[in-house]
This record gives sequence, C-alpha cells and structure tokens, in this order.
Amino acid sequence: MYKNVYLKKGKEESLLRFHPWVFSGAIQRADEGIEEGDTVRVITHAGDFIAVGHYQVGSIAVRVLSFSDITVDQSYWHERLSAALTMRQRIGIADNPQNNTYRLVHGEGDWLPGLVIDCYGPTAVMQAHSVGMHRCRMDICRALADVMGDRIQQVYYKSETTLPYKAHLEEEDGFILGSTHDNVAVENGLKFHVDWLRGQKTGFFVDQRENRSLLEHYSKGKSVLNMFCYTGGFSVYAMRGGAQCVHSVDSSAKAIEITNSNVALNFPGDMRHEAFCEDAFRFLEGRTDKYDIVVLDPPAFAKHRAALHNALKGYIRLNAKGLRLVKEGGLLFTFSCSQAVSKDQFRSAVFTAAAQSGRKVRILHQLHQPADHPINIYHPEGEYLKGLVLYVE
Repeated sequence: MYKNVYLKKGKEESLLRFHPWVFSGAIQRADEGIEEGDTVRVITHAGDFIAVGHYQVGSIAVRVLSFSDITVDQSYWHERLSAALTMRQRIGIADNPQNNTYRLVHGEGDWLPGLVIDCYGPTAVMQAHSVGMHRCRMDICRALADVMGDRIQQVYYKSETTLPYKAHLEEEDGFILGSTHDNVAVENGLKFHVDWLRGQKTGFFVDQRENRSLLEHYSKGKSVLNMFCYTGGFSVYAMRGGAQCVHSVDSSAKAIEITNSNVALNFPGDMRHEAFCEDAFRFLEGRTDKYDIVVLDPPAFAKHRAALHNALKGYIRLNAKGLRLVKEGGLLFTFSCSQAVSKDQFRSAVFTAAAQSGRKVRILHQLHQPADHPINIYHPEGEYLKGLVLYVE
C-alpha cells in the first residue's frame, strides 16, 4: 500500500473538479519516509481518499495519475497508453501512411502528467518531466512496446534537460529499447531529419504540423521569411506550396545545418531556398526587402509567470519588427508557445505591435495546438500554443 499525503481543510476542491495537480501549499502533512518520485495516496482533511499520484519536491507536490484508489502497475501503463493510441487512431493521425510523425502521449492531456512520447516512424522518443515518470520509465517502455506492436522498434529516452535539476538524477539520454541511426520521419508526405540526440524537445516540433500545412496553402508564388526556423519545417512546407523564394533564419548554426538538410531531402538542388545564421532581431532590423509572408515562431519567451512582463514586451517588439517586413497585402504568421502567456495576453501584445505600425491589420486565423496535443478539460493550463494569421495592408 502506498504512503499517504494529507490535505489541509478545504484544499480538495480543485481535485473534486478533477484538476491533476496538488500544490505544496495544500498539504498539511505526509507519512514519514516518502521519497521524491514515490507513488502516494492523497487523503482529504476528513480522512477520505481522493487521488493517487507521483510525489515531487516543488510547488506541484503531487501529479495525479488516477482519482480511483488503484495500484499503478503494468496494467495501468498498458491501459493509459492503449487509450492514447486509440484516440490518435480515431482522429486519423496514427497509422496514416502519409504521416508517421505524431505525439502519442501529451502529459495531462492523456492523464499521464509528466510524460511526453512522440513517434517518428519506428522510433518513439520518451521524455519525463517528473521524477515519478523517470522512475517508471522502464515499465512505461515495456507497456509502450506491447501496445504499439510492430509500429515501434526503438525507444529513445530524452530527459536530461527536462527532469528537475535539484533531484540530482544524473540521467543520460539514450536508447532504452533497440537502436537506430535512421532519423528520417514523414509528416504529411514530407521527410524530415529528427535530431533526438541534440535537438530541442524531442527533436522536432510536432505541434506545428497543421499550421505548417496552412502556410503551404498560402505560399504559391510568394516570398516567405521563416524566422526562428529551427528544423525548417515551415520552410519545407512553403516550398512544396510553390513559394517563389524562402528565407530561413536562426541564430543556431546547428539549426541552419538541419534546415538545409531537410530542404535538400525534399527538394535537392532547389535554389529557391536560402538560410541565414543570424540573431533574429538583428536580421529583422537590418533587412530592407519585404516579404509576402513572414513567419514568427520564437522559443518560449516566458517559462514561468515571473518572466511574463518581459515576455510580453518581447512579443510586442518582435511582432512590430515582423510587421515592418510584410508587404502590402501580405500575411504574418505569429506564434507563442509560452504556457505562462494566455491567448488574450498574446493577442493584446500583437495588437499593440499592429497599432505601433499604423497599418490596417485583420485576423484571418486563430491557431492552436493540434489534436494529438489534447487539452484536458479539467486542466486549462495545458493550452500552450497560440497563433494568429494576420492580413496586413
């Protein structure tokens, strides 16, 4: 039987609404001997069971795995991973011959807080964001191999940069099932090198798949500027859409190398593409040429609420500079992946930038994360990706 964590009076209200987090300030006391990453039972002030989850030192003390008094064993992992796969099959993302790149597990969105699993062809990349999920990684890997069958031959564990620093786990990234040097995956019929060894997140930003397709729809005959290009996803889609020229910009030489390799993988010898290794703001400030379409997809400006004020100033500054380079009658695709920035706050920042530009600006699309990154309705914090497509006169 698991050890117990006891709540202060009245602190069960959010759990009664199925929110999957217990904050440290809600805990009155805990049984002795609980270690970070342990599975614990959560008990109300009245002495009633309310949840079971992983314990962790920090502001989020328990990440809830179930609101039933269950044992978290191999059958639990099998059940949750099976449910995740079934959902992806029913929405047409898994088992799609034109697309073997998708998110199988999206943390709280799949009732598995602290766990992310992305599939790239026969390779799954698993990432733990909590000590509890880290400690369960081999059980999860076994269940994953069983549920996925011949869809998956390798599992790469990539949690070195996502696990809590203070936990001192000293975990190294690497394969925990099988091994491969083939890192090419297919997204909507396009091929991409996925750098799960050294790349950000799990090696590729799966969450922009549908937004990249939207850019492709608008790209025919257009000049496109892709800022913060990373792996060049937007650039490759724009080229397939018939763009006249595509410029990709990133401050990382490694990102530019991957972008060029992904362009060559799909359009060998195509001279429409040019890449620039340069700081984004410096590039935007120094550019005089204007583009039909500008894409702004920066890394998170605010990873926590304390950074929110500066982040919003950063979004205003970035979008003001981006708008300056949009031709009359052109489009601006602009995004924020900062969980700490709400949709309204991001839209307000873009509004301020538009007002500073003095140009007529209309919203054509309001964009968000795709269906394989589901938002648990009881956990609104899971909505992190915001985007706008603006028509600029």
